[in-house]
Amino acid sequence: MFFSITLTAVAVMLIYAVPGFLLVKTRMIKQEAIAAFATVLMYVCQPCLTVYSFQKVDFSMKLVGQLLIFFVIALAIQSVMLGGFFLVFRKKYEDIRYRVYTLATTLGNCTFMGVPLLEALFPDNPETVVFSLAFFLAMSILSWTAASYIITQDRRYISVKKLVLNPAVLSMAVAIPIFVSGLRFPEQFENMITLLGRMTTPLCMLVLGMRLATVQIKPIFTSGLQYLVIAVKQLAMPLLAYAVLSLFSLDPIMKQTLFILTATPVASIVLNFAEMLGKGQKAAANVVLLGTLLSVLTIPIMSLLL
Repeated sequence: MFFSITLTAVAVMLIYAVPGFLLVKTRMIKQEAIAAFATVLMYVCQPCLTVYSFQKVDFSMKLVGQLLIFFVIALAIQSVMLGGFFLVFRKKYEDIRYRVYTLATTLGNCTFMGVPLLEALFPDNPETVVFSLAFFLAMSILSWTAASYIITQDRRYISVKKLVLNPAVLSMAVAIPIFVSGLRFPEQFENMITLLGRMTTPLCMLVLGMRLATVQIKPIFTSGLQYLVIAVKQLAMPLLAYAVLSLFSLDPIMKQTLFILTATPVASIVLNFAEMLGKGQKAAANVVLLGTLLSVLTIPIMSLLL
């Protein structure tokens, strides 16, 4: 059951990329405009997705405790992966590709792809979507600290300001008090938040389709190292999570959610960091695009373990 659900969900998400690809290829959208779509995604849709997710569940101390445990385990697993491949690749960091690939082994598309997957797999468990936000928060903390340093090799890019004032943390700062207070928005406003939040996946895939249209297709599929990195991220990482989780007597839904989130493909934030540095954009674009395309196989295969 999980196999067919994940296969269908991922295939539908990949289809969302087709219009973006065609619009850029036909020059109806210029390449320079892609960044504007990505900005809307990060600063409008992502925060709305956070608020929307917390509106789906009722506050309880049990759920708060589960979120804290989930956050700690997610942070630990991602830290081990990122730190491990920092040690593996660091002697080759003169080649920007290895810095990009270090991030690609760990950072996953845990909200834009994770949320629709979780909603499809666990329609009667809305707390799974909130767990995905705890995972994303852990990833954001690593992204603005260790990952920033790895990709730039400059400690000045590790910014407390960026760590605190980024969309993930700010949206959580808004959503959590609303969640704790039990506040419910008026219907029209709630509908607006829901619509913008649910736009994240289509818009994310549209942006990936646009980026696919700007790169050469052949290099995406001809690098053996890229396949290795993707295998680590999308196969080895969830297997590691599966092994770690088997040591704890956690709620089965928490275990399944964490497993699915670790199996999500290489995150587009890897490309964002490469663009911030101004180097390695091609390697980042290729590994993100290839990882996303291969996720139509890797995620359903991993779901067989659920």
